[in-house]
Amino acid sequence: MSDNGIKDLSSLDRLIHEPARLMIMTILYAVKEADFVYLQRECGLTQGNLSSHLSKLEEAGYLLISKTFKGKYPLTLCSLTRAGRQAFESYLAKMRFVTGQPSNNSR
Repeated sequence: MSDNGIKDLSSLDRLIHEPARLMIMTILYAVKEADFVYLQRECGLTQGNLSSHLSKLEEAGYLLISKTFKGKYPLTLCSLTRAGRQAFESYLAKMRFVTGQPSNNSR
């Protein structure tokens, strides 16, 4: 890693870089939307912890949370906003640059 790579680490989006939020963003980048229970199971987070991380991502404009019902049961759906998708792609590009990985512009 070059000195420039190390300096680029300091400009990473710290909101995304936090491990739990990175897992959430990675999952939501790969799918159109995911429900709360799925995210909780995949990330291994408690309800309160996941809710807190989702709120932070929503406040930043990275995430859209919609609450509805599936039959009689509440259903919370999460999806990335355009800004969230762009922020995640920027994060990925910086990580690839820092680690010397080739860029993958397949999305």
